[in-house]
Amino acid sequence: MSFHKWIIPNLLFLSFFSLSLSAQEKLTERVNVFLGTSGDHGQMSPAASHPFSLMSIAPQTKPHNHTGYEYYAKEYIGFTHTRIEGVGCTGAGGNILIRPFLGNDHSKILIKQSQKASPGNYSVSFENGIEAQLNSGLNYGVNNFSFPQVDNGVYIDLSFALAGRFKAEKHRLEEGFIKGWIETETTCSRGVYRLYFALKLPPDYKFKKLSDHEYLLKGNSEEIQVPIAFSSVNSEYAMQRVINNQSLDLKKESEKKWDKLLSRVTVEGEEDRVNLFYSLLYRGLQAPYQISEFDGSYRAINGSIQSSQNTIYNGWAIWDNYREQLPMLSLIYPDEYLDIAKSIANLYRFGKQEWATSHEPSPTVRTEHALVVLLDAVRKGYNIDLKSIRDDLLKEARELKYNSPDKTLETSYDKWAMAGLLKEMGDEEMTEQYLEETNNYKNYWKKDFADISRDDVDHMQARGLYQGTIWQYRWFVPFDLAGLKMLTGGEDVFLDQLDQFFADFNYNHANQPDLQVPGIYNATKKPWKSQKLFRQILLDTMVQTYFNNNSKGVDPYIGRIYKNKPRAYLRTMDDDAGTMSSWFVMRSLGLSAANVGSPVYYLTAPIFRGYTINYSEDKRFTVKVKNYKKDWFYIKSAKLNGSTLNRNWLTQQEILNGGHLEIELSETPNRKWGIHNQFVTDLEHPFNMPERTEQ
Repeated sequence: MSFHKWIIPNLLFLSFFSLSLSAQEKLTERVNVFLGTSGDHGQMSPAASHPFSLMSIAPQTKPHNHTGYEYYAKEYIGFTHTRIEGVGCTGAGGNILIRPFLGNDHSKILIKQSQKASPGNYSVSFENGIEAQLNSGLNYGVNNFSFPQVDNGVYIDLSFALAGRFKAEKHRLEEGFIKGWIETETTCSRGVYRLYFALKLPPDYKFKKLSDHEYLLKGNSEEIQVPIAFSSVNSEYAMQRVINNQSLDLKKESEKKWDKLLSRVTVEGEEDRVNLFYSLLYRGLQAPYQISEFDGSYRAINGSIQSSQNTIYNGWAIWDNYREQLPMLSLIYPDEYLDIAKSIANLYRFGKQEWATSHEPSPTVRTEHALVVLLDAVRKGYNIDLKSIRDDLLKEARELKYNSPDKTLETSYDKWAMAGLLKEMGDEEMTEQYLEETNNYKNYWKKDFADISRDDVDHMQARGLYQGTIWQYRWFVPFDLAGLKMLTGGEDVFLDQLDQFFADFNYNHANQPDLQVPGIYNATKKPWKSQKLFRQILLDTMVQTYFNNNSKGVDPYIGRIYKNKPRAYLRTMDDDAGTMSSWFVMRSLGLSAANVGSPVYYLTAPIFRGYTINYSEDKRFTVKVKNYKKDWFYIKSAKLNGSTLNRNWLTQQEILNGGHLEIELSETPNRKWGIHNQFVTDLEHPFNMPERTEQ
């Protein structure tokens, strides 16, 4: 059936479907911002935040997790204004501590009585009668405090930072503002970021200096506001942002922005699944951070002031989120992602390093595998100027290391990406050179990963591995699954070993090294096994024997991984700037990146009756699940725009073009669906795409 023949009889369905979803309450009301905010079960915070914003205002509790907050803590030492959600090394950020107090006792810890929060907003009441409401906009926020008595004040510590990573600050008092900059070590102390700020002082409050970095404000108003703004460029931009935003209803404006982004995807299904979906989609929209000003100026990672016609972002955790969050953004938020991808390319112009530089314009983590991200972007149709950074790309590719078993595979992936980038630039000779270097992975794989009878294959960090085991890393050849099958002894042996991997509970969803492995069945003659595994990881009971602080079998976990509660994830399972949440978001829609660097998504069953990705008023990609039962996950058949679809993958462009996908479910696997015209990466044909034939 042609698309035009399909669209007429289905207009009523589309209209009803969109209408039924738009009639529900605001999607921000679906979001549980307290998900993952207790202990080492996500390392998230309930911060008042704005999409892709440096400003993130949250309580600083005692005790706390990596974001400065612990859901069950009652003692608050104040509120801080930066953080990267869900990262390791005890986090990053925690700048500018503000604490309201009564009388003259500014050092007294506040005791929580009750709290509530929603996207963009956080409020808390304390036992002493003080109430705080925090609201956040784009690189701007307001601390609102109300007091039960007129004798009160606010304590400000400009030197506060998570994990004691404060380096230096310089400020001045001017025009009713504290203005200046703060330098802080970023995640794992692998670099330094500088933030310029402007903090507006409450009128009629007396100002007292306690130390070089600490101040007291004393006054007698029952309610006060302390607005604050950030800039990567200078404090004048920050001050102007405060002045320009003072008349805004910040709570309303932030909710409007969050609703706009969340409603890019409208889903229909069981309420608990819908709520979990939006709570995790929300987590995928926190970072990176917009650092350019309204006039295009920004500060680059070498400290220089630059200008751009595009929005510039910073705040990267690419080793983690290139696998999940960045592909999710590229598919669902293409307009925003264009500038994000260009910002990653832009790093090469100013001295990009694997981790952070000494002049970062925001908190950040690391940028390994940016080569893969850039190839993924250009192959998906994003216009990236590669030629202007060609020498810098080649320099990074030449300096890649092979100094541990896992690095040999990760480096090979980057070499493959470099080959693809060179092909995009039209350099066929160097493309072949880098493909030859990529192919060397086979020798390394035979040496360290072929023999799974060795006694250390299930030991965490054996042979110098980083955050994983031999079992987990041996599958990390996403660019050449055809070659990996041959290395194991052919597809049958490959499948037997893959089955053994899961049967012996070697899969570790607490970290990223083997996140792609449950989807590998999609590239074999048994794709239904990925359909089952994804549903199990998303919603059902899993046996997890690995965590990031132990080897196999020490206090294993049996239960659900994704839970809509403060202790949401597995212990030691950091969200890593939206990585693990985005894994859930994509697979709950029945889509997963086949290989980052290839514009292809594998198809599995959504966990919903249907959903729509709303690209614009006249362009939507709508999915309807036929024969839906909430516990069914096997695909019986599929139709794309009315035509039978026997392949188990779609391209980025097919989805972006809009249209209608119908997926029919069954209780048992259809062993004939998804085994023809498969997408299997192959170094023999490294950048080819199979024909998109429908039968």
